[in-house]
Amino acid sequence: MSQSRVCVTCGTQYPSGTAPELCKICEDDRQYVPVTGQSWTSQDVLRRKHAVRVNRLHEKFYEMEIVPRFAIGQRAFLVMSEGGNVLWDCIPLLDEPTIEFIKSRGGLSAIGFSHPHYYSNMNDWAEAFDCPIYIHRADEQWIVDRGKHVRLWDGDEEALWDGMRIINIGGHFPGSSVLHAPSLSQEGTMFCGDTMNLSPSMKHLAIMYSYPNLMPLPVHEVARVGKRLEAIPFDAVYGFYSYQNLTDNARDVLRESLNRYRE
Repeated sequence: MSQSRVCVTCGTQYPSGTAPELCKICEDDRQYVPVTGQSWTSQDVLRRKHAVRVNRLHEKFYEMEIVPRFAIGQRAFLVMSEGGNVLWDCIPLLDEPTIEFIKSRGGLSAIGFSHPHYYSNMNDWAEAFDCPIYIHRADEQWIVDRGKHVRLWDGDEEALWDGMRIINIGGHFPGSSVLHAPSLSQEGTMFCGDTMNLSPSMKHLAIMYSYPNLMPLPVHEVARVGKRLEAIPFDAVYGFYSYQNLTDNARDVLRESLNRYRE
């Protein structure tokens, strides 16, 4: 396991001796440096103070989250498939119980991302399971630790196996993407990270430039993103927080949300 420095605010891990004065990810206006200033921690401290909780959401996928909550508080997904398992997004802590659990389910064949805020300690995960990391080339500049497992991909989508694909949507970041798994529900399941952000009411999907700083995208960009999303067959959406499981009327919620922008 790496002893690199980890940003307390976003969970991004920097190689030993390379951490800047301020986290590059948090300095960008899609994230933030707290008014209290930059803070760092380490994997050793995280493993002492936190654990990974694994919840089964479906016979073919699990969510993983850090407890107590750390940094952004996102979850990662272990999506299982006959052709190989995919980790969608990362959480900044990888411990031995989590490694053993994933190995008991067949390991990992790939890691994919919705956007750079969740790169976290991706190289630790890739090293533990000897698998590639798929990142859209449009977000290459946000890779702070370019490990040997990183594979940049271009264009609109990257085909995986068993019909799964990573689809570039854009909006939040140029490389913002979703994972589409057609076999997990009748019309297909979308794992979106915060390429879209589902409201606590489960009735609205936001598409923004910055969620923590409440900075909107131009209306024409939301329209472009909307067309990309509407072209994907799906009836279930899973976002980056544990409550964001939209399995009823997912397409209707998207359309109604997009209409609000248009109006």
